[in-house]
Amino acid sequence: MSATGPLAAAYRHCEEITRREARNFSYGIRLLPRDRRRALSAVYATARRIDDIGDGVLPPDERLGRLDEVRDALHRLPETAGHDPVLLALHDAARRLPIPLSAFDELIDGCAADVRGTTYATMDDLLWYCRCVAGSVGRLSLGVFGTGAPPRAAALADALGIALQLTNILRDLREDRLAGRVYLPKDDLDRFGCNLEPDGDGFADPPERFAALVRFEAERAERWYETGLRLLPMLDARSAACTAAMAGIYRRLLARIAEDPLAVTRTRLSLSPGAKAMVAARALALRSA
Repeated sequence: MSATGPLAAAYRHCEEITRREARNFSYGIRLLPRDRRRALSAVYATARRIDDIGDGVLPPDERLGRLDEVRDALHRLPETAGHDPVLLALHDAARRLPIPLSAFDELIDGCAADVRGTTYATMDDLLWYCRCVAGSVGRLSLGVFGTGAPPRAAALADALGIALQLTNILRDLREDRLAGRVYLPKDDLDRFGCNLEPDGDGFADPPERFAALVRFEAERAERWYETGLRLLPMLDARSAACTAAMAGIYRRLLARIAEDPLAVTRTRLSLSPGAKAMVAARALALRSA
């Protein structure tokens, strides 16, 4: 169905946010048919709003208050859509597709944990956070894609989200530490004798211990990719291509991190636009074959 008037403008606004902000996500989303591409852009724009509040510069109490306001607005859709283009587009998308809007509660919980400076003692604790901030987006996306096996597919989307978030955590180790955030579990830090204390352009930890820690976590993330990518056969060709493109970009990034763990102390690793486009093109070709 073609959106017109304010609704069409609302979707264009969400698509612009996605193009501007989603440096990896957008390579997959462009592989979807127009209707689902617009719906997923509305999901992304809402998630971006939540993330931006959590990562913002306001005092913690104000950020927590604003997260509560977003939670309340989502709970009271469509009443709160009004002239808010993101909520207007999201409400329309959720009206047409089985998008589990309650998953945004988990995303907000995860962002609130960031604001509070939550640390994680065990991997099970960290998995709770990964499910909140990334697994939730996987399940929201699944509502756009559709599948014939919802419970199993949701669990696999959750697993893929965990893989993506663990990759993000490894990529951003230094950036997060300078911002006062440590995500890796204390159990793992103790196991490898690391504390991630900044030192010059890197960490004070002995390089060989730091490298062993990063490779250990990268192997763990790879196992989550192996599980999560079992979702692909449950999706239609275009949705599978979208998912494979996004996962492929992050998986290649993870391989680079595992190959040279110390690189994350020198720069924020990323794939070139050409490499990302190649991953997306291959995903589309394989899923269309």
